[in-house]
Amino acid sequence: MMVDKRHPAPSGQPGPAAFPLYGFQPPVGTPYGLEVSTVEDFFAEHDDWPWSPPRPGRATFHYLIAVTEGELRHDVDHVTRTVAPGQWLWVRPGHTLCWHPPGSARGPFILFEPDVLRPDIARLLAPLTAHEAPAVLSPHADDSAWLQQTALQLLDEHRALGRRPLDVHHALRRSLLESLLLRLASSPGVAPTGAAMVRAGRGDTYGRFVDALELHFRELHRAADFAELLGCSVRTLSRAARDATGKGVRELIDDRRLLEARRLLGAAQWDARSVAAHLGFTDPANFGRFFRDRTGLTPTAFATRGATTHP
Repeated sequence: MMVDKRHPAPSGQPGPAAFPLYGFQPPVGTPYGLEVSTVEDFFAEHDDWPWSPPRPGRATFHYLIAVTEGELRHDVDHVTRTVAPGQWLWVRPGHTLCWHPPGSARGPFILFEPDVLRPDIARLLAPLTAHEAPAVLSPHADDSAWLQQTALQLLDEHRALGRRPLDVHHALRRSLLESLLLRLASSPGVAPTGAAMVRAGRGDTYGRFVDALELHFRELHRAADFAELLGCSVRTLSRAARDATGKGVRELIDDRRLLEARRLLGAAQWDARSVAAHLGFTDPANFGRFFRDRTGLTPTAFATRGATTHP
């Protein structure tokens, strides 16, 4: 299901490598960037990894768990989330994640790469797949039973590999996944879904930039770096960012670095020097000025004052 694409940093050395990047690697024979299992099978198949000892990391793909029994504890962006029956956990590409020891949780476990979704459906689902969307979803009561049943149908179809022609099998899996996500998008706390809002808020270039930003904000800090990564001009990227948010690319990069700094100084209780190194600042003093200019507080004062656990 997951493969570590980076080597951990030496003990005590902070930085991007301290958070392994997990790529999507389904079992041999699983087609088209979509895997469906159960959370209990995941724990059983991986024995004592990766929750003993707990290790934070990041994934390049989406995964969501529908809890049907028991209770699941899982860290997302340094905040421990408790997921009860009827709720869904969603970890998106770029989120910092950390598993807790296996408990009594049961339910479908869906992993998929972003490009599994058809482009028109992906645009409709942009508010749900966005990095800032809720990590724990509590669907409307009228939707809960339908969502769980659809997830089980998806699991059944996934396990039916070989029963139908491969293209039909995948079309059914993708159709069930998209139907499930479209219904899940109406959950409380998710921004309204609609083509008009998406056109105004997330063009294709901007959406690709957001995905890239979540994976690379620690090491890439200039608009030109992201334009090169995305294969477009700085002007094109800047226009897409302005149209979507009213902000420039550099401001969006700085906002993301600041958000990570707040999370690490607050809920994760890192020291300022470690945060500075993790976010790519070569000099802790430069990080101190960066943080103070945007918050009015030094990193130490912010940490001492006690940051909110849900930034």
